[in-house]
Amino acid sequence: MQTFYLKPLWNKTVSVSVGASVEVCENFIAIDFAVKEPVKCFCQSKEQDGEAVWEDSCVEVFLEMLNAGGYANFEFNSKGVCYAARGKDRQNRTELSKSEYAAITRKPSRITTENDFYRWTLSVQIPIALLGAGGNASQIEGNLCKCADLAAEPHYLAAFPINTKTPDFHRPEFFQSLGKKIVENDAIRLRDFL
Repeated sequence: MQTFYLKPLWNKTVSVSVGASVEVCENFIAIDFAVKEPVKCFCQSKEQDGEAVWEDSCVEVFLEMLNAGGYANFEFNSKGVCYAARGKDRQNRTELSKSEYAAITRKPSRITTENDFYRWTLSVQIPIALLGAGGNASQIEGNLCKCADLAAEPHYLAAFPINTKTPDFHRPEFFQSLGKKIVENDAIRLRDFL
């Protein structure tokens, strides 16, 4: 299991903290997110899979497809509501079916407040089968992200740098291995968020 700390991108400094741990198993990829964000950065309105959860307080997992080219994006709000799609690039994507959404395990925590901050966690298990057949999932590349497009203070964080002028998580050329730590001394322990 590897732990990552998401950092603000595109010169947006916000007091949002996100830690994530990733474990690649035989049949699924497990990700645990822990989020601490100011009230002005939090919003939550989407209720059903397939809705625009990136407008809410949202954590995201971008993963390369296995031997199929392209990538998949899995986006979750604090309730565990998901939007997910696969494709070669941002324009050519196919949303998951109802049965594929149902295969993603999601365990959201209760949202707590303290000193004008919201704290929440989300554990997800994404079946490897949703990434195509074959390939070595233990060497999978991707990125972990956080946003909230419709919050009073929109923000954009990611585990790995994305060198574009404007916010754009759909950039597989900046994916890196999720099987190794990218920060040693700066890694956040998820229990610190609870």
